[in-house]
Amino acid sequence: MATKLWAMGVILFCTALTSTAQIFYKFAAEKLSFNILSIITNVNLLMGMLLYAVGGILLILSFRGGEVSVLYPIIATSYIWVSFLSIYFLGEVMNPYKWAGVFIIMAGIVLIGYGSKKADIEGAGVI
Repeated sequence: MATKLWAMGVILFCTALTSTAQIFYKFAAEKLSFNILSIITNVNLLMGMLLYAVGGILLILSFRGGEVSVLYPIIATSYIWVSFLSIYFLGEVMNPYKWAGVFIIMAGIVLIGYGSKKADIEGAGVI
């Protein structure tokens, strides 16, 4: 089964949602105390949970459009999203090792996508 472009786009959007949820969780953790009233009134916690739920549903739906071995590694872009979101919203600093990690993740995703297309061509008897 060839992986559809829409499925890759949905997975990428899913990672943006879940990464944003992690930022909400960070804000929620600052105000969180372990009692039921604090938990159910913590808007940041509830937003994070909602975004994770929507992301999970989109992830499941996107698996209809392609191979898990191609789609699931795209979830690694979450690390990239979180890096950029934490710089913007949390004022965190990226050091050279973190930047190297971001570029390695991007290269890995590209290589997996390239490997998938090459396998599709070989499977079709083109090569």
